[in-house]
Amino acid sequence: MRARLAALDLIVAAQARRGGLDEALNAHAFRALSPEDRGFAHALTLAYLRRRGLIEAELQKRLHKVTPEPVLALLRLGVVQLTALRTPAHAAVATTVKLAERRNETRPYKGLINAVLRGIAREGAAEPDPALAVPDWLLQRWSQAHGAERALATAARLLDEPPTDLSLKPQADAAAVAEALQGRVLAGGTVRSSLRGDVTAWPRFAAGDWWVQDAAAAFPARLLAVKPGETALDLCAAPGGKTLQLAAAGAEVVALDRSASRLKRLTANLERTGLAAEVVVADGETWDDPRLFDAVLLDAPCSATGTFRRNPDVLWATRPTDIAKLADVQHRLLDAAAARVKPGGRLVYCVCSLEREEGETQALAFLRRAPQFQLERIAPLAVGAPPASATEQGWLRILPGDGPEPEGQDGFFAALFTRQS
Repeated sequence: MRARLAALDLIVAAQARRGGLDEALNAHAFRALSPEDRGFAHALTLAYLRRRGLIEAELQKRLHKVTPEPVLALLRLGVVQLTALRTPAHAAVATTVKLAERRNETRPYKGLINAVLRGIAREGAAEPDPALAVPDWLLQRWSQAHGAERALATAARLLDEPPTDLSLKPQADAAAVAEALQGRVLAGGTVRSSLRGDVTAWPRFAAGDWWVQDAAAAFPARLLAVKPGETALDLCAAPGGKTLQLAAAGAEVVALDRSASRLKRLTANLERTGLAAEVVVADGETWDDPRLFDAVLLDAPCSATGTFRRNPDVLWATRPTDIAKLADVQHRLLDAAAARVKPGGRLVYCVCSLEREEGETQALAFLRRAPQFQLERIAPLAVGAPPASATEQGWLRILPGDGPEPEGQDGFFAALFTRQS
C-alpha cells in the first residue's frame, strides 16, 4: 500500500513540470521507503507514463459520467497494474479499492472502481494503438516534420521498456562483454544488454570496461573522430558518456558543465574507467578561458523528447512554450561553442530532441550567421547510425523507431561543422 501511495505522488509530480519526477524520486519522503517499495512505486509510475494515452482512452470508454480526479488517479493505478505489470487481478482490484477506502472523497466510489477494474480484468484492454500513446500535439508535430509513418513508428517505441546500452573502452573485447552481459554487439560497437537491475553489480562494471550510454547518444562523439593528442571540449558534459568516449579515443578533454552535482557522476565514471579529463564547473556561455580546441562537442540542453523510451515523463511534462525557450538557449550556446573551435577544427552540435526548432532550424540558422563554418556530410553507417537517419542536407536525424534493431534507440539530431583555416 505504501508503494502504491508513493506511485500516486510520483505520477502527479511527473506530469506537473519538467524534472518533477526526478525531484520526487530524490525527496526525503520517497527515499525513506524500503528499497522494495521504492522499486515498485517507480515501476508503477514508469509503466503508467508509458501507457497514459492508452489508459485514458480505456477509461473514457467505461466512464459515462464526470469522475472526480482523485478517483481517476486510483483507476489509472489499477489499470496499469492489470495491463502493464500483469499484477494478479484480485491483488490489483483489492488494493485499489482499499486505497479508495482511506479517503472521504474516494470512499463513495469504491463500487465504481471495483466494477471498472473487474470489467477490464475480465474483458481485457483494447489492443495498443500507437496513435494514442503520445500527446496528440506532439504526434502532429512529428508527423509534419518527419512523415506520418515514421511518427507512428516513433510513438510505438513508447510502449516497451528499452534494454540497456553500453559503450566500451577501445581495449575491451566487445564480444566477450556482450556474452557476459547477455547481450549483443550493435553496429558501431555499442553492446545492448538484456540484463535488468542494478548495473553496478553487472560483470566488468568494477573493472571499468564500459559505461551506460544509449546507442544513439554514442553517435555524436564518433562524428568528431578525435585522434590521440588532439584537444577536445565537451561543452555541456554531464552526465559524461561523451566525455568518456573522447577520453577513451586519446584526446585531451575538458569536460565543462554548469551543474556541479551532475558532474559528480562524470567524475566517478572517470575514476572507475581509469580515463582522464579536466572537469570544469562553469556556464558554457560565459566560461572565462582563452583556449581553443581541435574538436568541440555541444550536446545542448533541450526538450529531450527523443529520450522518452527511458524517460516517458518528458512527453507529458513538456509544453510547446518550453521548446521555444530552449531553442533560444541552444542558439547562444552554439555561438559560444563555435568560438572555441580552432581554425581547421571540428564542431558537433546535437540534441536528444525530435523537434525541428532544436535541431534542423538551429543548424541552418548557425550556418547563416557563421560563414567561417562549413557543414560536413555525415555517412550514418560510419558511426553505426541507422541508414534512415541520413538526410538530404547531410546531418543526422535519428528517430526512436528507425533502424534494424527492434528495440530502436533514442531520438537525436546531430550536425558536423568544420571551421575554415
